[in-house]
Amino acid sequence: MSEQETALHFRDALEIGREIRQGRLSARQVATHFLDRIERATALNAYSVVTAERALAQAEAADRLLAAGIVLGPFHGVPVAVKDSIQWEGTEATLGSQARVGQISTDTAAAVRLLAAQGMVVLGKTRMTEFAFGLSGQNATQGTARNPWDASVARAPGGSSSGSGVAVAAGLAPIALGGDTGGSVRAPATLNGLVGYKPSTGMISRAASLPLSHTLDVLGPLTRSVADARRFAAALSGPDIDDPATLDMPPACVAALRQSAAPMTGPVAVLAPQAWPASLDAATQALWQQALDRLEHAGLELCPWQPPPELSFERMAEDNSLVLAYEAYRYYGSLARDPEQPLWHIVRERIAAGGRIDTASYHAALQRRGADMLAFARAMYGHAALLMPACDQAAQALDADDLRHAGLGKLLRPGNFLGAAAISLPSGFDDQGLPSGIQLMAPHSCDAALLDSARIIEDILAVARRHPDLSAWGL
Repeated sequence: MSEQETALHFRDALEIGREIRQGRLSARQVATHFLDRIERATALNAYSVVTAERALAQAEAADRLLAAGIVLGPFHGVPVAVKDSIQWEGTEATLGSQARVGQISTDTAAAVRLLAAQGMVVLGKTRMTEFAFGLSGQNATQGTARNPWDASVARAPGGSSSGSGVAVAAGLAPIALGGDTGGSVRAPATLNGLVGYKPSTGMISRAASLPLSHTLDVLGPLTRSVADARRFAAALSGPDIDDPATLDMPPACVAALRQSAAPMTGPVAVLAPQAWPASLDAATQALWQQALDRLEHAGLELCPWQPPPELSFERMAEDNSLVLAYEAYRYYGSLARDPEQPLWHIVRERIAAGGRIDTASYHAALQRRGADMLAFARAMYGHAALLMPACDQAAQALDADDLRHAGLGKLLRPGNFLGAAAISLPSGFDDQGLPSGIQLMAPHSCDAALLDSARIIEDILAVARRHPDLSAWGL
């Protein structure tokens, strides 16, 4: 394999798109390269379904269009991976559960239709936590996607979009689409050293994507750069009559996402440590402080920020779990109640717990959510974004009870409860060479401002483009 080919699988998606448009690469060459890597890296368990025949057909179609002078967008001919929960007609969508094995989609998600309209090449469907219910990424029934940063210890890949994170980190896709209900894009991005962007609720249509929580579900990309995340989300954003949440998104917010990055407006608020819903371990605390020091040294205006008394991040994390569990039970409670169904006992209990939540408590949480969204927007007025940790520790060894990564949920779920725009960025590596990350958040519909800030912070932190050693997996 030449040096150019070796570099290809770790390039940004936008860069690959430019190479294709300029004729230095063909879409078929790129697709073949990634499909070859996927075939050789089955031990990473990143994909649940590999759609090689479809991918090559899409790539050839992209090349024919380009030869005719037709370019469908900046990702024309670029490969992409999509989470197993995002339906594509004619492919299996198990939602990570053996209870759904053999169920073939008869519909195609709005997001997949838009990917095709952009001329993208879908490599396949990626592994996920069972029913998207868990942030470590562990799946005891279908197998857990392997975090590529440690070949000797099976560490959490982050979930629930675990395979999407592993696919991009290991160079098995240049970009991936995941889902984020309680941190499920940002967790795998953080634990795999990537960018994970959770758009505001309603930015991207969820139509024909299998649900966990209709209130909280959001689709978003896992990428190598903020620029890739922004352009990818912009390509998928907009109103869709089949997803009412998109009809509530102000058109100006969608339009702003499609504009060029702008200078940051206002200082960056830094969440006071006493307001953190989880404490950090020593290594992550040191990396967090180093990130703050680098931002300050670069002249970025950081403003210590204490939320108003009614805006408890710990309580919002708990409320997010309550709403998620209540709604998940309405979808999957019958499966959890059936002892013959092959569910992992951990996920079965998580779903069953939703059945023990009374309706009054659920509606009270939804009322608090509306008040919290308003309070957060008011409190953030004049600030560019809110900066806080994305993780309390690097990826740890998987544990049988799936409790070791509970801190991830506490830090990430407030963003979902607020319907906020949120993004995780790589911030460095610990002494074991494991990635860590920070998180930026902005009020609902302030996605463009959030991404403007993220781009600047990404440049300042300038985390070295380090890649995992993949020799143990034959790559």
